[in-house]
Amino acid sequence: MPYAVTIVPVMPMRAEPKHRSEIISQVLFGEFVETEPVTSDGWMKVRNRYDNYEGWVTVSHVQMVEKDVFDTPHPFYTPAWVNRIKFNGQLMHIPFGCLFASNGGGVTKWGKFTVQFEEPLLELPKAPDATKILEHAAVFLNTSYLWGGKSVFGIDCSGFTQTVYKLAGIALLRDAYQQATQGEGVSFLQETKPGDLAFFDNEEGRITHVGMLMNDHEIIHSSGKVRIDAIDNQGIVNSDTGERTHKLRLIRRYF
Repeated sequence: MPYAVTIVPVMPMRAEPKHRSEIISQVLFGEFVETEPVTSDGWMKVRNRYDNYEGWVTVSHVQMVEKDVFDTPHPFYTPAWVNRIKFNGQLMHIPFGCLFASNGGGVTKWGKFTVQFEEPLLELPKAPDATKILEHAAVFLNTSYLWGGKSVFGIDCSGFTQTVYKLAGIALLRDAYQQATQGEGVSFLQETKPGDLAFFDNEEGRITHVGMLMNDHEIIHSSGKVRIDAIDNQGIVNSDTGERTHKLRLIRRYF
Protein backbone atom coordinates (compact mmCIF):
# COMPACT_ATOMS: atom_id res chain seq x y z
CA MET A 1 0.00 0.00 0.00
CA PRO A 2 1.48 3.45 -0.86
CA TYR A 3 1.99 6.00 1.90
CA ALA A 4 1.30 9.71 2.31
CA VAL A 5 1.60 12.57 4.80
CA THR A 6 -1.00 15.26 5.53
CA ILE A 7 0.06 18.70 4.24
CA VAL A 8 -2.88 20.85 5.41
CA PRO A 9 -3.46 21.94 9.04
CA VAL A 10 -6.51 19.69 9.47
CA MET A 11 -7.56 17.19 6.80
CA PRO A 12 -11.23 16.07 6.77
CA MET A 13 -11.78 12.32 6.46
CA ARG A 14 -15.18 11.64 4.90
CA ALA A 15 -17.49 8.64 4.79
CA GLU A 16 -17.78 8.81 0.99
CA PRO A 17 -15.69 10.35 -1.80
CA LYS A 18 -17.60 13.61 -2.12
CA HIS A 19 -17.44 16.99 -0.40
CA ARG A 20 -21.04 16.77 0.77
CA SER A 21 -20.36 13.53 2.63
CA GLU A 22 -20.22 13.31 6.44
CA ILE A 23 -16.85 14.05 8.09
CA ILE A 24 -16.16 10.96 10.18
CA SER A 25 -12.73 11.98 11.46
CA GLN A 26 -9.78 14.26 10.81
CA VAL A 27 -6.05 13.87 10.22
CA LEU A 28 -3.70 16.58 11.52
CA PHE A 29 -0.75 18.12 9.69
CA GLY A 30 2.19 15.71 9.57
CA GLU A 31 0.13 12.58 10.26
CA PHE A 32 0.69 9.62 7.95
CA VAL A 33 -1.83 7.51 6.11
CA GLU A 34 -1.83 4.44 3.92
CA THR A 35 -3.48 5.13 0.59
CA GLU A 36 -5.48 3.39 -2.11
CA PRO A 37 -5.49 4.46 -5.78
CA VAL A 38 -6.78 7.93 -6.62
CA THR A 39 -10.21 8.14 -8.27
CA SER A 40 -10.73 10.00 -11.53
CA ASP A 41 -12.11 13.01 -9.64
CA GLY A 42 -9.25 13.30 -7.12
CA TRP A 43 -10.35 11.28 -4.10
CA MET A 44 -8.46 8.50 -2.33
CA LYS A 45 -9.39 6.13 0.45
CA VAL A 46 -6.87 6.19 3.30
CA ARG A 47 -6.15 4.46 6.59
CA ASN A 48 -4.73 6.60 9.40
CA ARG A 49 -1.43 5.15 10.63
CA TYR A 50 -2.18 6.16 14.22
CA ASP A 51 -5.54 4.45 14.79
CA ASN A 52 -6.27 2.53 11.54
CA TYR A 53 -9.39 4.63 10.95
CA GLU A 54 -10.47 4.63 7.30
CA GLY A 55 -12.15 7.27 5.18
CA TRP A 56 -11.96 9.36 2.03
CA VAL A 57 -9.75 12.44 1.52
CA THR A 58 -8.87 14.66 -1.42
CA VAL A 59 -5.51 13.98 -3.03
CA SER A 60 -4.53 17.67 -2.81
CA HIS A 61 -4.36 17.35 1.00
CA VAL A 62 -1.51 14.80 1.03
CA GLN A 63 1.99 14.22 -0.29
CA MET A 64 3.20 10.73 -1.14
CA VAL A 65 6.22 9.51 0.87
CA GLU A 66 8.45 6.45 1.02
CA LYS A 67 7.81 3.66 3.51
CA ASP A 68 10.88 4.50 5.62
CA VAL A 69 9.47 8.02 6.17
CA PHE A 70 6.06 6.55 7.00
CA ASP A 71 7.61 4.12 9.53
CA THR A 72 9.73 6.70 11.38
CA PRO A 73 8.67 7.22 15.04
CA HIS A 74 7.19 10.64 15.82
CA PRO A 75 7.94 11.47 19.49
CA PHE A 76 7.66 15.29 19.32
CA TYR A 77 4.54 17.45 19.31
CA THR A 78 3.49 21.04 18.65
CA PRO A 79 3.00 22.64 22.11
CA ALA A 80 0.99 25.81 21.44
CA TRP A 81 -2.74 26.17 20.77
CA VAL A 82 -1.70 27.28 17.28
CA ASN A 83 1.85 26.95 15.89
CA ARG A 84 3.56 28.93 13.11
CA ILE A 85 5.56 27.06 10.50
CA LYS A 86 6.92 27.82 7.07
CA PHE A 87 5.55 25.47 4.45
CA ASN A 88 7.52 25.84 1.22
CA GLY A 89 8.49 29.28 2.51
CA GLN A 90 4.92 30.40 3.18
CA LEU A 91 3.35 30.94 6.59
CA MET A 92 1.05 28.18 7.87
CA HIS A 93 -0.67 27.78 11.25
CA ILE A 94 -1.06 24.23 12.54
CA PRO A 95 -2.89 23.10 15.71
CA PHE A 96 -1.80 21.83 19.09
CA GLY A 97 -0.74 18.19 19.22
CA CYS A 98 0.64 17.50 15.73
CA LEU A 99 3.34 14.80 15.92
CA PHE A 100 6.75 14.92 14.23
CA ALA A 101 9.96 12.92 14.04
CA SER A 102 12.28 15.73 15.21
CA ASN A 103 12.13 18.58 17.72
CA GLY A 104 11.66 21.20 15.01
CA GLY A 105 15.32 21.92 14.29
CA GLY A 106 16.40 22.08 10.68
CA VAL A 107 14.19 21.45 7.66
CA THR A 108 11.85 18.52 7.07
CA LYS A 109 11.35 17.52 3.44
CA TRP A 110 8.39 15.56 2.05
CA GLY A 111 8.90 15.24 -1.69
CA LYS A 112 8.62 18.72 -3.19
CA PHE A 113 7.53 20.26 0.12
CA THR A 114 9.68 21.64 2.96
CA VAL A 115 8.64 22.36 6.55
CA GLN A 116 10.43 24.77 8.92
CA PHE A 117 9.34 25.33 12.53
CA GLU A 118 9.61 28.73 14.18
CA GLU A 119 9.63 27.28 17.72
CA PRO A 120 11.01 24.02 19.19
CA LEU A 121 8.66 21.09 19.67
CA LEU A 122 8.19 19.16 22.91
CA GLU A 123 8.95 15.49 23.43
CA LEU A 124 6.27 13.01 24.40
CA PRO A 125 6.69 11.78 27.99
CA LYS A 126 8.39 8.49 28.79
CA ALA A 127 5.50 7.60 31.11
CA PRO A 128 1.97 9.01 31.51
CA ASP A 129 1.49 11.72 34.12
CA ALA A 130 -2.01 12.61 35.33
CA THR A 131 -1.14 16.25 36.02
CA LYS A 132 0.22 16.74 32.51
CA ILE A 133 -2.76 14.93 30.97
CA LEU A 134 -5.17 17.33 32.68
CA GLU A 135 -3.03 20.28 31.59
CA HIS A 136 -3.29 19.12 27.98
CA ALA A 137 -7.03 18.59 28.37
CA ALA A 138 -7.41 22.18 29.61
CA VAL A 139 -5.88 23.48 26.36
CA PHE A 140 -9.13 22.44 24.65
CA LEU A 141 -11.50 24.23 27.04
CA ASN A 142 -14.27 26.06 25.14
CA THR A 143 -13.30 24.48 21.82
CA SER A 144 -16.55 23.94 19.94
CA TYR A 145 -17.96 20.45 19.52
CA LEU A 146 -17.48 19.19 15.96
CA TRP A 147 -18.62 15.75 14.82
CA GLY A 148 -15.50 13.96 13.58
CA GLY A 149 -13.23 16.73 14.91
CA LYS A 150 -9.79 16.07 16.39
CA SER A 151 -8.22 19.52 16.89
CA VAL A 152 -8.49 22.70 18.96
CA PHE A 153 -10.39 24.19 16.01
CA GLY A 154 -13.29 21.78 16.68
CA ILE A 155 -13.42 18.38 18.36
CA ASP A 156 -15.83 15.58 19.27
CA CYS A 157 -15.90 13.65 22.54
CA SER A 158 -13.71 10.70 21.53
CA GLY A 159 -11.43 12.87 19.40
CA PHE A 160 -10.80 14.89 22.57
CA THR A 161 -9.88 11.90 24.74
CA GLN A 162 -7.84 10.27 21.96
CA THR A 163 -5.82 13.44 21.29
CA VAL A 164 -5.11 14.18 24.95
CA TYR A 165 -4.04 10.60 25.57
CA LYS A 166 -1.88 10.66 22.42
CA LEU A 167 0.18 13.41 24.03
CA ALA A 168 0.67 11.15 27.07
CA GLY A 169 2.02 8.38 24.85
CA ILE A 170 -1.16 6.28 25.17
CA ALA A 171 -2.80 5.13 21.93
CA LEU A 172 -6.60 5.06 22.05
CA LEU A 173 -8.90 3.93 19.27
CA ARG A 174 -11.00 6.55 17.49
CA ASP A 175 -14.60 6.14 18.69
CA ALA A 176 -16.03 6.11 22.21
CA TYR A 177 -17.39 2.56 22.00
CA GLN A 178 -13.93 1.39 20.82
CA GLN A 179 -12.10 3.20 23.61
CA ALA A 180 -14.43 1.50 26.11
CA THR A 181 -12.89 -1.86 25.11
CA GLN A 182 -9.40 -0.71 26.15
CA GLY A 183 -7.84 -0.27 29.56
CA GLU A 184 -9.09 -1.78 32.82
CA GLY A 185 -12.43 -1.36 34.51
CA VAL A 186 -12.95 0.80 37.62
CA SER A 187 -15.92 -0.31 39.69
CA PHE A 188 -16.94 2.89 41.45
CA LEU A 189 -16.66 6.61 40.79
CA GLN A 190 -15.20 7.04 44.27
CA GLU A 191 -12.27 4.77 43.27
CA THR A 192 -11.30 6.78 40.20
CA LYS A 193 -8.08 8.70 39.60
CA PRO A 194 -7.56 11.88 37.54
CA GLY A 195 -7.31 10.95 33.88
CA ASP A 196 -9.64 7.93 34.02
CA LEU A 197 -12.25 7.90 31.26
CA ALA A 198 -15.99 7.67 31.89
CA PHE A 199 -18.36 6.31 29.24
CA PHE A 200 -22.06 7.00 28.80
CA ASP A 201 -24.81 5.17 26.92
CA ASN A 202 -28.12 6.01 25.26
CA GLU A 203 -31.56 4.49 25.82
CA GLU A 204 -30.62 1.50 23.65
CA GLY A 205 -27.56 0.81 25.82
CA ARG A 206 -25.08 1.87 23.14
CA ILE A 207 -22.03 3.82 24.29
CA THR A 208 -22.25 7.23 22.64
CA HIS A 209 -20.15 9.56 24.81
CA VAL A 210 -16.84 9.69 26.69
CA GLY A 211 -15.17 12.20 28.99
CA MET A 212 -12.11 12.50 31.22
CA LEU A 213 -12.43 12.52 34.98
CA MET A 214 -10.61 15.32 36.81
CA ASN A 215 -11.56 13.84 40.20
CA ASP A 216 -14.51 11.87 41.59
CA HIS A 217 -17.00 14.70 41.03
CA GLU A 218 -15.83 16.65 37.95
CA ILE A 219 -15.42 15.67 34.31
CA ILE A 220 -14.00 17.48 31.29
CA HIS A 221 -15.64 16.48 28.01
CA SER A 222 -16.73 17.74 24.60
CA SER A 223 -20.48 18.35 24.65
CA GLY A 224 -21.53 21.49 22.79
CA LYS A 225 -18.02 22.63 23.61
CA VAL A 226 -15.19 21.29 25.73
CA ARG A 227 -16.41 22.01 29.25
CA ILE A 228 -16.12 20.98 32.89
CA ASP A 229 -19.28 19.56 34.46
CA ALA A 230 -20.31 17.76 37.61
CA ILE A 231 -20.56 13.97 37.65
CA ASP A 232 -22.10 11.53 40.13
CA ASN A 233 -22.92 7.83 40.09
CA GLN A 234 -25.84 8.43 37.76
CA GLY A 235 -24.01 10.57 35.20
CA ILE A 236 -23.19 14.13 34.13
CA VAL A 237 -24.96 17.22 35.43
CA ASN A 238 -24.53 20.38 33.34
CA SER A 239 -22.80 22.96 35.55
CA ASP A 240 -24.66 25.86 33.89
CA THR A 241 -28.22 24.54 33.81
CA GLY A 242 -28.32 21.79 36.45
CA GLU A 243 -29.73 19.45 33.80
CA ARG A 244 -28.67 15.80 33.78
CA THR A 245 -27.27 15.21 30.31
CA HIS A 246 -25.51 11.81 30.14
CA LYS A 247 -26.10 8.47 31.89
CA LEU A 248 -22.96 6.81 33.28
CA ARG A 249 -22.27 3.32 31.94
CA LEU A 250 -18.69 2.43 32.91
CA ILE A 251 -15.24 3.78 33.82
CA ARG A 252 -11.89 2.67 32.40
CA ARG A 253 -8.26 3.24 33.47
CA TYR A 254 -5.34 3.27 31.02
CA PHE A 255 -2.25 4.02 33.12
